[in-house]
Amino acid sequence: MKHPVDVHVGKRIRQRRWMIGMTQQALADAIGIKFQQVQKYENGMNRVSASRLWEIAHALDVSISFFFDGLGRADADPASECSDLIGDRDAVQLMRAYQSIPERQRRKLVDLAKVMSDQVA
Repeated sequence: MKHPVDVHVGKRIRQRRWMIGMTQQALADAIGIKFQQVQKYENGMNRVSASRLWEIAHALDVSISFFFDGLGRADADPASECSDLIGDRDAVQLMRAYQSIPERQRRKLVDLAKVMSDQVA
């Protein structure tokens, strides 16, 4: 049975890997394991040891605490919606593209997105 902490840590590993555009294979190579093990970590099937989490944090260029951010407060924290969004591969690609758009055009894009989603404020 999956432990909720292992599932959360696995999601955070996947989120960070996607955010920086790293493949499972590249992460596996960086920490000296097979990509299937990375899959098991990301799905929460296998628990990540402290030493392995240290290696993963170094490979993904984050602090260890990154993997525990938001743990235990997902329902009470409005930021959990952002966490879910970061877990969506299309959303991460959209965020990367958004960063390369000039500021004036970004505002127009946000306005368009609001109209398309019927969320005009």
